[in-house]
Amino acid sequence: MAYTGERKLLGWLGAETRVAPWDEAGVSRALGCIGLPVYAVSLDGGLGLATGAPKTAVVTETLPMLACVPACPIDQLGDPAFRRAHGLRYAYYGGSMANGIASVALAEALGKAGFLGFFGAAGLPADVVEKAIDELEVRLGGLPYGCNLIHSPNEPDLEQAVADLYIRRGVTLVEASAYLDLTLPIVKYRVHGIYRDDSGAIVTPNRVIAKCSRIEVASKFFAPPPARFLEPLVASGFITPAQAELAARIPMAQDLTAEADSGGHTDRRPAITLLPTMLALAGQMQAKHTYAEPLRVGLGGGISTPASAAAAFAMGAAYLVTGSVNQACVESGSSDTVRQMLAETTQADITMAPAADMFEMGVEVQVLKRGTMFAMRGTKLYELYRKYNRLEDIPADEREKLEKTMFRAPFSTVWEQTKAFFMRRDPKQIARAEQDPKHKMALVFRAYLGQASGWANQGLPDRKIDYQIWCGPAMGAFNEWVRGSFLEAPENRRAVTVAKNILYGAAVMTRCAALRNQGIPVPAEAVQVVPRPLDQLEEEWL
Repeated sequence: MAYTGERKLLGWLGAETRVAPWDEAGVSRALGCIGLPVYAVSLDGGLGLATGAPKTAVVTETLPMLACVPACPIDQLGDPAFRRAHGLRYAYYGGSMANGIASVALAEALGKAGFLGFFGAAGLPADVVEKAIDELEVRLGGLPYGCNLIHSPNEPDLEQAVADLYIRRGVTLVEASAYLDLTLPIVKYRVHGIYRDDSGAIVTPNRVIAKCSRIEVASKFFAPPPARFLEPLVASGFITPAQAELAARIPMAQDLTAEADSGGHTDRRPAITLLPTMLALAGQMQAKHTYAEPLRVGLGGGISTPASAAAAFAMGAAYLVTGSVNQACVESGSSDTVRQMLAETTQADITMAPAADMFEMGVEVQVLKRGTMFAMRGTKLYELYRKYNRLEDIPADEREKLEKTMFRAPFSTVWEQTKAFFMRRDPKQIARAEQDPKHKMALVFRAYLGQASGWANQGLPDRKIDYQIWCGPAMGAFNEWVRGSFLEAPENRRAVTVAKNILYGAAVMTRCAALRNQGIPVPAEAVQVVPRPLDQLEEEWL
């Protein structure tokens, strides 16, 4: 092996080579043409970048090659098996933000561009979810999409109803979120219609992408469906004994999203430690169960910039999941008021607050604190719930304050409204509340927590102080990246434009890292990828 200075010589480039000057502009332009390979060469005692790109000088001499950086098109980032399995061009999907924030329009935009979009069904009644399915089937015309199935420990009948809806309507992909353990509905959905094809391979029409931050929960999704759920499904005739045997050979989820510090339900795990842990678990579970198709792990939570995307792929993520940045896009089911608030968010403007759906368990969600008092007020309600056993025990002055500021109605009125809501949604909750005053108090308090996200989605001006806006630090990082660019304005934020800019920047940064890893210094400016409109961006891919 020959050497040039302290660097190994990889080979020689022939005559008629196009060489870009080794300066910030030249390096940035060469690395930005992500569809073309780049070679670092020794030129006149210094460095040059040889490419096939236009607007570069043609050098007629043979040049020593010091480093090689392959092309990195954005549709080759991530695991090709993930893209094939879901019929996608890009290993990237928009997560299922609840209450329809991940809207039909958002899923449509992503799906038509080669990405994957999930409809945010959590918190919505089954008839609203079914209407969304109707729209998605018409708008996407067979292109991939998915819907959310959220763990509902306080409303198991609702979870079952939504799972049954997906089975009945032929929704073949769900994102399972907030699960603390497996439940019968998610198992029932997964094993529905399982069979062997003519080649003997096990086919599962229904697929699950599990979103997890805890190793003990992820282990259950990477394992086959438990016998304690398969047995009652066989006994009820939902599946046959032969299907139960097939189910014991598949994972509950072929794909699992390591959920790091995100908006909504989150354990605020650092991505840099969580993803390697989940990847190691996937390897262990694959070795244990020897599935026909290897398990895959993606990353969500904190993905909002080229740097975070490049880091995720470098650590081995099969795919990326975005959430907070999509809520800030014009296609989301949120309001313009919320989009403006999100556009002004910094990484420090977030906090934790009680979750409406798991209030009694003390589970929290991550929300925006800037411009809203929701987190403070929600925390106050949980403190009162812990301290008192019924609404009547709350001191008169405290009660009056709550009725005046948060509920804007007497508790008696709020209870009647709550009763009407649950009589439509889950009558068992009312029957239980009439026997258990503490549960009645929880339902009344949950009325505020539950409506707060709806007020935000509707953009009600007189309730702005109470908006519940699910948001992670990714939103602040995104705002810092796009400041001064056309994406700084909320009205310019479209999900596909955001996604392609993130992936394009990740590809450029990946190429920069490849040069550095071969001992070639890269000018700092070459790594600063400025967001651009799609028509300008796609010129760089040629």
